[in-house]
Amino acid sequence: MQIKITVLPGDGIGPEVTSEAVRVLEAVAQKFDHQLVYTSEKIGGVAINEFNDPLPAATLAGCLQSQAVLLGAVGHPDFDNHPPHLRPEAGLLKIRNALGAYANLRPARLFAALMDASPLKASVIEATDMLIVRELLGGLYFGQPRGDDGDSVINTMRYSATEVERISRVAFDLARKRRRKVTSVDKSNVLEVSRLWRQTVIRVAQDYPDVTLEHQLVDSCAMALVSRPASFDVILTENMFGDILSDEAGAVVGSLGLLASASTGGPVGLYEPVHGSAPDIAGQGIANPLGAILSAAMMLRYSFDLDAEAAAIEAAVERTLAAGHRTRDLANAGEAAISTTDMGRHIIAELA
Repeated sequence: MQIKITVLPGDGIGPEVTSEAVRVLEAVAQKFDHQLVYTSEKIGGVAINEFNDPLPAATLAGCLQSQAVLLGAVGHPDFDNHPPHLRPEAGLLKIRNALGAYANLRPARLFAALMDASPLKASVIEATDMLIVRELLGGLYFGQPRGDDGDSVINTMRYSATEVERISRVAFDLARKRRRKVTSVDKSNVLEVSRLWRQTVIRVAQDYPDVTLEHQLVDSCAMALVSRPASFDVILTENMFGDILSDEAGAVVGSLGLLASASTGGPVGLYEPVHGSAPDIAGQGIANPLGAILSAAMMLRYSFDLDAEAAAIEAAVERTLAAGHRTRDLANAGEAAISTTDMGRHIIAELA
């Protein structure tokens, strides 16, 4: 089988972690007798520097002509004073929209070997295994009107019932393959948008009588994530709430560097680690590539229906961690840490 993808290394640590993810994909392709074909394009700050555009037309065209997109990270403080359309993050929002990727899947599972990497007690975090389903194309990040007149600014949070229904069905369908529980997160006590969200989720839930539905306000959910994380199965929420809660979930399971994501719904899936570009550690070879590698596994599963290949990567990651290999973000005080490339090398060895 041919696996045709576009790689967008991006900014900061993006090139370092995507390089390891590609190496792992090459190893999987060889092991399972597939052909990996990929091209590399620019996005974010590197694209602004070269093309004065965070998402050049050639990059978008390359993505639309591939079967899936593997993205590293975008962002750099050098662009903080640029106008919104010339910031790296604008390229990320544009490509999500252009690909029609409205469903963002962010799993957060505690690896047994990383029990001591979490800031929480073992008795609190054991058995933590959740999937955050985040609506990706609506809410404050895309709402209109928006603007800045120098004295005041405006951003609007908006959703239609149709948008809420389609992401809700994704969450309920995935819950049926897991532990059959959906926690819908909103702020319906103060936001009209959240009241529409809750009403729509309740209506959709009637089609899934075998799935338990509960509702939580976003602030109480944030508290529950650190007090009883193992109680969650599928968390369904809107764009900004999902962005914040998934970062919190990363800390719960040990490091944001572990979290992968899949953005689906359109013709081409977009896969990227949840972490940012981390320019403060870029080029030092100490970034954790596991989020990018596990995103590559999600890509094989969701864009190519290669479940065995995805599971092989995930098992190799688990065995590597069980063997005691840690990048700096996972290592305890006084514990030796390995480099970004060494982590990739160990996972490839486990695959073999």
